[in-house]
Amino acid sequence: MERLQVGAFYQDMQQRLELELLGSPQGLSRFITEKNLHRPGLALAGFIELFTFDRVQVLGNTEIRYLKSLDSGAIIQSLQRMFSFEIPCLIISGTGDIPPELPSVADEKGIALFQTKLSTTELTQLLTNYLDDKFAPSTVVHGSLVDVYGTGLLFTGRSAIGKSEIALDLVERGHRLVSDDVVTLTKKTEGVLIGSGSKMLKHFMEIRGVGIMDVRQMFGVRAIRLQKRVETEVELVEWDKAQEYERLGLEEQYKDYLGVKVPHIRLPIYPGKNITVISETIALNFHLKVYGFHPARDFNQALKETLLNKTRVKSYLEGDYE
Repeated sequence: MERLQVGAFYQDMQQRLELELLGSPQGLSRFITEKNLHRPGLALAGFIELFTFDRVQVLGNTEIRYLKSLDSGAIIQSLQRMFSFEIPCLIISGTGDIPPELPSVADEKGIALFQTKLSTTELTQLLTNYLDDKFAPSTVVHGSLVDVYGTGLLFTGRSAIGKSEIALDLVERGHRLVSDDVVTLTKKTEGVLIGSGSKMLKHFMEIRGVGIMDVRQMFGVRAIRLQKRVETEVELVEWDKAQEYERLGLEEQYKDYLGVKVPHIRLPIYPGKNITVISETIALNFHLKVYGFHPARDFNQALKETLLNKTRVKSYLEGDYE
């Protein structure tokens, strides 16, 4: 199960969410294990049968006004009932005053209590985006990811087949490196796969026989980017005359990563073949398909129409007895 420590969340989002820690920091050692949020209005009122306590709890104006409508003893009883569960943390939105019993009971139960000036809607949107990113499923792939004409090309293949060399050549031609050797793939939303590099490797690249080089220092910031959507995988394979390779491109192949289908191309290589130019062509061809132009299908349709027209002419001439 993925876990995010409350203290790490506070450090990441303190400024963006304008968070203020109310009371003791002891609750910062707890963990967030769920990306969804919860507003515990019913739990405060006493209905706890369906209380999703394992989520970050958000108190808006409605919940705070309800607590203020109670006397001190009822407020404490309501809070103690809710805080008897293992709540990760609690965030209060808005700038209004809060009942003084709230921080004291939270400290007593060891629960981190935050307050923000943001409205409940703003808080929910920003916090949901943050938690979606933190809890997004991810996997690691051995390969190189390059932004070629705005298309994320993921180069894969056996070790030492030339992935880094192709990526370096593309960077030299003005394209942008995302990651070399280790690419982290993260599923952001349905059908969207984002690739990024590791914090340690950043934009370093290993070229066998040369060593480690820093692409950012060598080519400048224009040659790198932190992340890119993966739109096509180019698998580099050694040429084998006994194998059959795609000639027309009518039947598109896909590779599945985290439930996302990515167009997959097996590209045979051999000495003298210009893989860099072919890679640029793959990227441009992808753009054509996005805009509704499919060269292979267009060619196939034109061929069918030509053959059909020849058949019609032949049939007409064979039946012409004048």
